[in-house]
Amino acid sequence: MSKITVKDGTEIYYKDWGTGQPIFFHHGWPLSGDDWDAQMMFFLQHGYRVIAHDRRGHGRSTQASGGHDMDTYAADVAAVTEALDLKDAIHVGHSTGGGEAIHYAAGPGKARVAKVVLISAVTPIMVQSETNPDGVPMSVFDEIREGTAFNRAQYFEDFTIPFYGYNREGAKISQGIRDNWWRQGMMGGVKAHVEGIKAFSETDFTEDLKSVDIPVLVLHGEDDQIVPFPISGAKAVKLLKHGKLISYPGFPHGMPATEAATINKDLLAFFKS
Repeated sequence: MSKITVKDGTEIYYKDWGTGQPIFFHHGWPLSGDDWDAQMMFFLQHGYRVIAHDRRGHGRSTQASGGHDMDTYAADVAAVTEALDLKDAIHVGHSTGGGEAIHYAAGPGKARVAKVVLISAVTPIMVQSETNPDGVPMSVFDEIREGTAFNRAQYFEDFTIPFYGYNREGAKISQGIRDNWWRQGMMGGVKAHVEGIKAFSETDFTEDLKSVDIPVLVLHGEDDQIVPFPISGAKAVKLLKHGKLISYPGFPHGMPATEAATINKDLLAFFKS
């Protein structure tokens, strides 16, 4: 397997296929690079080089004891991109991966990134506070922590229902998609998953969004039950210098899987623009 070892000894697993302009995919919590299968195959066929890593503590990377914060996540990405010498790269992040992608692009990867895409992303900040009164209450994230820490197998099984909008009338439920989410989640380490909740819910990406001087595409489902559109995509695009928003009525949080044909088409148009 392809892995690089970062400075604290953690091994980061990655996939690197094809040639051409590189696209680096950042997965969501608590998944792995496998969540991008439909995108990686599509863009591989369109002449791009596609790369996806497993975040520390997730998938096939080391179940590290520490470093489950956005600064370390971005540093791990930097280590992979430098090892592969990726330049003029497009970085695509889903959910937590959206935060990771913009934090990397605004920080250690600034000179290597051409464009960024934020899909169902946690940007600018999720948790409710005095300065973010319409955010998600901390009690919701505490419930996710409790379920993940002490009932992870069943909690993850149940989590797939709102994640993919399978609780909506008329939804066509794919058991394979649900099983694949559970498989990816259970490959990772429970400590990394629990500590990663703070990273995706409490990190403030406002300054990252404001500082990037490259094109950024924001894609968000208007029926996202995990990262609500009004507090995320709708706000994030207003902070960007060169931002473009596409919102999708009825699409769920996990739309890269359930609505891959639509998402891939819009990604390709942005990449070529």
